[in-house]
Parts: sequence; C-alpha cells; structure tokens
Amino acid sequence: MKTIVSIRRKALAASEEHAEELRGRFAESGTLVLNLISSPGSGKTTLLETTVGRLAERYRIAVIEGDVATERDADRIRALGVPAHQVLTGGACHLDARQIETALETADLLPADILFIENVGNLICPTTYDLGEDFKVVLLSVTEGDDKPLKYPAIFSRADVTVITKADLLPYVPFDLDAVLEHVKSLNPSGTIVIVSSTTGDGVDEWCDLLVERLGSKRES
Repeated sequence: MKTIVSIRRKALAASEEHAEELRGRFAESGTLVLNLISSPGSGKTTLLETTVGRLAERYRIAVIEGDVATERDADRIRALGVPAHQVLTGGACHLDARQIETALETADLLPADILFIENVGNLICPTTYDLGEDFKVVLLSVTEGDDKPLKYPAIFSRADVTVITKADLLPYVPFDLDAVLEHVKSLNPSGTIVIVSSTTGDGVDEWCDLLVERLGSKRES
C-alpha cells in the first residue's frame, strides 16, 4: 500500500510540473482554457457544439477530446469547422498534463482564444489532475439525479463553474433543482452556476457571456 501511494504521488507531481508549464504557455498566448468534467452522457459535447455555433465567428476556438476509445466526439467538433484533437486513453479514466502537451505538439490547435478540454466521462478521476487550465467546469444533467453533488463533493467543490444541463427535461424527471443549487453553493460558495438546455438554447447566452468575460479578464490581468 505504501508503494502504491508513493508511485501515485510521483505521478501527480510530474503531471503538476507539466501543468505549470502549460499554464505559462497559455498565459503567454492569452488563451482561456477550460477543463470540462462530468459523468458520461451529461451533454459535454453537445454543449460544445452549441457554444461553437455561438462563438466561432468571433473567436478562435479549439478542442481537445478525451475518451477511452473512438474519435466520434472530435469528429463532431471538426464537422463544425473547428480544430479538434482526440486523445484516446486506452482505458484510463482521466487526462493528464503530458497528454495535453502531446496533443498541442501533434495537432494544429494554437493560437486560439478559447481551448476546451473535454475530459473523460468520470466525476472522480479527473478531479485531481491539473491540465494547466484556467478553471474546471463540472456538468450535471438533470437526468442523472439530484444527489450527485453530495455523492461526489470533490469535483463540485473544486470546479469554478457548475453547468446544469438538459434543463428542458426538468418537467419530466424527478430532479430537485433547488436542492442541487443549495448543495452546490454549500460546497463552493464562490462558484458560478449556469442552467442550460443545448436543445432549446435556454441559458446558452449566459454561458457564452461567462466565457467571453473570463477571456477578457485573463487578457487584462
């Protein structure tokens, strides 16, 4: 057991060194970087498609997709005319900073105004790993149930932004929105919560405005 902990700590330390190098690189280029984390099927890629549709004419957007297998998500983004690179983890449940470095060396993603990193679908593993991002975004779909913030408090505590997705389905599923808002705020009082439906477009303007504001703040600092 002691050996396992030691190895894991060394792996995290190495990843954190690469993350700091990435953060410096992104700061120099003025690129806003988001690390999107959620359970599988929460609507990460669909939200990205909607976001690209709103922002791509005004801003240079690039995407790194993390999945165990297939290039389907990256193909969906490329179909919109936005550069996307797929990282296949081969079974690993998260991305790490070295994989992001390799993606940037392999694909023509930069320069970009906003870089989205869509992590592997998982609410536990990706939480610990720094990818050099400006902030983490956790997505929670109303179809998953309203107990996720209490069951997975680490990511809801660390994510600067919580996006509640598939809000158009609220009338049809047993999801206590008020309770979720209360739980998320108790875990992260300074965090931001956005409620969206990529299908109807509700809340998408607020989400995009947040991104534009954060990009401007980064470049002013």
